[in-house]
Formats: sequence, C-alpha cells, structure tokens
Amino acid sequence: MRKKRPLVYGATLLLIGLIVGLGISSTFNVHSNAFTEEPNISKEAIDILSKTSRAMAEVTAKVKPAVVNISSTKTIKMSGTQSPFFNDPFFRRFFGDEFGRFGGPSERKQSGLGSGVIVDKNGYILTNNHVIKDADEITVKLSDKREFKGKIVGTDPKTDLAVIKIESNHLPVIKVGDSEKLKVGETVIAIGNPFGLNQTVTSGIVSATGRADVGIADYEDFIQTDAAINPGNSGGALVNVKGELVGINTAIFSTSGGYQGIGFAIPSSMAKVVMENLIKKGKVVRGWLGVSIQPVTPELAKQFAMKDDKGALVGDVTEDGPAEKAGIRRGDVVVEYDGHDVNDPSNLRNMVAATPPGKKVTLSIVRDGKKQKVAATIAELPAEMQKPHGEFDNLLKGVAVQGLTPEVMKGLDIPARISGVVVADIEAGSPAGGILLQNDVIIEINRRKINNTKDYEAAVSHIKSGQDILLLIFRNGSTTYLSLSAR
Repeated sequence: MRKKRPLVYGATLLLIGLIVGLGISSTFNVHSNAFTEEPNISKEAIDILSKTSRAMAEVTAKVKPAVVNISSTKTIKMSGTQSPFFNDPFFRRFFGDEFGRFGGPSERKQSGLGSGVIVDKNGYILTNNHVIKDADEITVKLSDKREFKGKIVGTDPKTDLAVIKIESNHLPVIKVGDSEKLKVGETVIAIGNPFGLNQTVTSGIVSATGRADVGIADYEDFIQTDAAINPGNSGGALVNVKGELVGINTAIFSTSGGYQGIGFAIPSSMAKVVMENLIKKGKVVRGWLGVSIQPVTPELAKQFAMKDDKGALVGDVTEDGPAEKAGIRRGDVVVEYDGHDVNDPSNLRNMVAATPPGKKVTLSIVRDGKKQKVAATIAELPAEMQKPHGEFDNLLKGVAVQGLTPEVMKGLDIPARISGVVVADIEAGSPAGGILLQNDVIIEINRRKINNTKDYEAAVSHIKSGQDILLLIFRNGSTTYLSLSAR
C-alpha cells in the first residue's frame, strides 16, 4: 500500500492543475460532473438590444416633460356620532365642555395625488375626473419643478375624464395619436406619478382593446395593458412607440391595491372628443338613438335567426325617439352603425354617443332573419339621462362598483356560483364606510338579485335618502347579510 501513495499524490496534483487551468476558460458543472463552455453574448444580440434600449429611452425623453403631477385638496364632511360620555359630569370636569363634540358633524381636508397630460401649449391638461373631483385647490407640478394653480375647465364623470388649465404657454405637449390603430401585442409605455413618485416610466404591451362592462364609468372602451400602473398613475399617459398619446391611464384591477398586471386606459379617440367638447362648450354633447339594448347570447341568436352572436338586440324603443321615427322595433338586432360593425351593446352605445346630434346615419338591422338598412337622425341625449354613473343620494353614496369579469373573479378567487358586482372603492365619508369593504361582492340589495352593474344602478336609484338597506354580500369565502342604517 505504501508503494502506491506517490502515484495517488501525483494524479491528484495533475487533476487539480487541470481544473485550475480549465477554470480560466470553462465552468465545472457540479450536477453533471462535466465541463461546459461559458456562453457568450453575440454582437448581433447586443446590437439589437442596444438599439431597442436607445429607442425606448428616446421615446420616453420626448414625452416625459408633458406628463405632470396633480395634487388636490378637498373638504370632506363627516357626520359621526356623539360620544356616550358627553353628558357625564366626571368626564366634563376633566376634559371640559368640548369633550365629546368630536363625534358631531365635522369637516376635514383630504389630499389626493394623480397625473395629467399637457395636450395644448396654452396650458390645457387632460386627466381623470376622479383625480380632481370636488377639489377645493389643484396644484400642478411640471417635470422642471415649476408649480401652477390649476383651474377646472370641465369634467365628464360618464367617461371619468376632465380638463384643467394652468396659466402658462409654450409648454411641452404630447401629440394625440389614433388609438383605433392599436393592435393587441403592441409595445406601450405608461408615464405618471404612482405613489407620488414623479415621472415614473413603465412599459408593457396592449393586452386587449375594447374592454367594456368593467363598471368604472358609463361609457367604457378601455385599452387593457400589463404596463405597471399603480395608485397615482391615474390621468397619466399611455403612449405608443412613436411617442403619441394613445390612452389616459385610469384604473387597475388589484386585490392588494397595487400592480397585478391588469391596467385600464381610456383610448385617445374617446378622450379627444370629450376634451374638445369640454374646452369649446364646457360640457360633453352626446348623441342619442332612443333604444334599450342587450347582448346577443348564443341562445338569443338562435331564437332571432342570427348566424352569430354579434350585434345589439333592441329590448325597447323610446316613444317618439330617433329609433322609433326610423322604424326600428323591439326584437331588431343592430349589426352595423354608420358603416362600422356592431360587436356588442357597449360598442353601439359608444358610437351613438360620439355622433353629433342632427347627423343622419344608416343602420343595418336583422329582423326575422333578414338583413335590412334603416336611416335615423341622431338626437341629443336628454338632460334627465345625463346623471353620472353611480351618484346616489342614499346610504350607498360614495360606493363604486364594477362588474364581475372573468379576470376579476379569478383574481379575487370568487367561485362561479357567485354573481353580482364587486366593490371597487369607497369614498371617505361614505355612509357605507366601515361596513362594506373593498372587494366585497354585492349579491342582493333589499332582496333584489344583482347580476351586473345595470342591476345595481337600477336597484340603488330607487332607494330614498335615509332609507335602510339590506345587503347580501360575498366576503372571505362565504355569503353574509349586512344592514346599512341611517340611525
């Protein structure tokens, strides 16, 4: 055995030498006990990524100066309740006559942060209505640190858009692009002020277009994106690779309050029309056809002799309205509007709303299985129908809801058996605050079944101020009853 030791030592030293020598240019794979060549990055790959990186940086540098930080303050009225110890002499002796009055009616200042986009060199800024809603003061901070007082030019709660103005000129401006040309999969960049972090830039792709029935606004045609959007991004810019504004970032779907890969932006095509109306007229003038419409389900398509389930089924026609005058009847299915295909009710509703009152349009309808054309003259939406979505003077005031889309149900782990609307937000001072919680699913209101946002609005609009409300909700995996009481 002793005679073999020099041979073993020599072999060991040789192996160590080989490992050290090869270690300069190779890597030892512990799992496979083999040496593998260290991968190299090709010059072509570096060139492609460098060009892409430079392009993104150039686009960002061009548009960032036109995205501003908007901070606002508003007064919140709190009703509260009086302390039960208010009339106790012992407590009054030590705390004074003012003790307990903290529970009575009071006011407090609430601050909010958001973003905006300069769309005109003379100081017009496009943002979300919810960013500046009920604001007493608005401060606009530019990328160069200058600050201005903002003045509200006009608001449109039905699309959640608003225009404010600052007194300055020769400002950096973003060119408004054509969102109608956006394709799913295109690269987009989101710029805003999430959590107050100024001039934050994120990128992603267009995940979907034409998203409706989300429950955020009355008129919905959202661009969905996976570019990171967080609280404070509202009102900021969504731009394409040309540096053109294609959307106004508006909302996120989240179970945590932060980014979860689903963000929504109002398309520039809609925002541009609203903006021009607010600047020129101070309000948005919308077209009106005078019909109640609903989706064409596969079952209804069969009943109405339709080849597919596209279009908008007319459920009712307003007496003496444009549709009735044009000869449109209950049971007709509108499949084309002014040369554009009608995919669903939201699609038709948005196109009618964007049509100037007085314009004559041609509609293609399917009646008794046969396609025919009718002409209608669009009227202005009646004043009584201009009431913003979700504004009620009862105990559900300040509660914002949205529909249960497949994405929402998956994200909140809501079982398929549950239908209703999900609580998206509860404003400070809302009578429902502390009782209803964000992400609660409202299944019934006063024993009335709620299937979607339209059912919710129909139910809540009939509830009087001060009237008690019985809710059936889904929370934490089970259903439970809640009572909202004015007393």
